[in-house]
Amino acid sequence: MVSRLRDSGYIRSQRVADAMMVVPRHLFLPPEARENAYVDSPLHIGEGQTISAPHMVAIMAEALDLGPGQRVLEVGGGSGYHAAVMAELVRPGGMVYTIERIPPLAEMARKNLMEAGYSSLVEVIEGDGTMGLPEHAPYDRISVAAAAPDVPEPLKQQLADEGRMLVPVGGSWHQDLVMVMRSKGRFRIENLGGCIFVPLIGEHGHKP
Repeated sequence: MVSRLRDSGYIRSQRVADAMMVVPRHLFLPPEARENAYVDSPLHIGEGQTISAPHMVAIMAEALDLGPGQRVLEVGGGSGYHAAVMAELVRPGGMVYTIERIPPLAEMARKNLMEAGYSSLVEVIEGDGTMGLPEHAPYDRISVAAAAPDVPEPLKQQLADEGRMLVPVGGSWHQDLVMVMRSKGRFRIENLGGCIFVPLIGEHGHKP
């Protein structure tokens, strides 16, 4: 899988290659989906949600430029896979906080992360991810794994100076992966191109 992603240009750095090589993606899937764990495709994880395709995980990891010691907020924890990849990239000294709104998925993520050896590097929180997690802010990096109608304002305010946030923006028919960069209190936005994610549900997202 990693070799294919590197050959396709999705993985550009050795650090991202190493992280995706180390994290056992099959452990983050239901048993019936594990035979396809290393196929470059999103897969269902239950509750109407999916685990992102490996190429999208690689794209986001490269764009975020994750490094040791960083504090990361993830919105849309799913089964915990993407959080584990980011945890590899911010160790030593870093921490990933991942928010999942669906309780059974949050519990699944905790179990998966414990089984894969990441429970000390990733904290799973149940709640409305569009509100962020102010008690641990500011965050060096914020990664949103669901599409919002616009960049949620609470997440912008919880981004550290010189920080980066990736968030898909759009509706059911068209979404763009947007990079938000903060510098000296000002925000700069860059469109990284089209993408497909499940909708981000919450007070600053789409309505249920």
